[in-house]
Amino acid sequence: MTALFRLIGTGGVIAYRALFNWTTPAMFIGSLLVGPIFQLLFFAYLGRQLGVADDRFYIVGNAVLAASLSCVFGGTMAVANERRFGTLGHVLLSPRSRTAVFLGRVLPYAGNGLLIAVSTLTVGALLLGLRIPVHALPALLLTLAVAALACGFFGLTLGALGLRFRDVWVVSNVSVALLLLFTGVNVPAAGLPGWMRTVGEALPITHAAHAARQLAAGEGLAAAAPSLAAELTVGLAYALLAAALLKLFDAESRHHASLDTM
Repeated sequence: MTALFRLIGTGGVIAYRALFNWTTPAMFIGSLLVGPIFQLLFFAYLGRQLGVADDRFYIVGNAVLAASLSCVFGGTMAVANERRFGTLGHVLLSPRSRTAVFLGRVLPYAGNGLLIAVSTLTVGALLLGLRIPVHALPALLLTLAVAALACGFFGLTLGALGLRFRDVWVVSNVSVALLLLFTGVNVPAAGLPGWMRTVGEALPITHAAHAARQLAAGEGLAAAAPSLAAELTVGLAYALLAAALLKLFDAESRHHASLDTM
């Protein structure tokens, strides 16, 4: 068991250092920390102008959404960049559990997502004057962590497709756009068509955004618990799906001798 945790933890950190694409501090700050803040401000002021929702709706929703970019693309990179850099064969030929290796790689990116979400929430609250109850902060931090983890496993599911498809980045870009449109982070779910709400229920951050808004409004963890549990369920479902796809495509790649084809 200790060896398994070491494989997941240490292996994830080493892979993160090797595969991380935002290579300079300026790129990291600009694309992952500053970008989501400008997006938050855009939707907040647009919402004020149109009278759609109050500032809390947009600050909390975009803070949860901010975790998605790092986590979805990070989870995808955890697999796809191995193929891009020509090292995928070495990983898949390892006697260690490939499922554990890849699932562990989500953790550093989830940590990234949590950092970005907290940063976006803090700056947005300071700029727009949102007051969040102090007693709600621990539960809110937990909600953001669950959302980041769910997005990471969602990204890993997309990354698993990289064992089968050549250009998985198109799928990742479209998926991030779907999170923006279908999860109710910037448009109240009641205003979305029924089919969009149904799709959104199966995507990460939908339930986390609802739980985070309840907590920010001071409703307490008991009120937010069902949505938080739903988000955790979605994340677990994507983790299982990612593990199944990795195992399936690993076996097919070995059968067809196509591990590193680009």
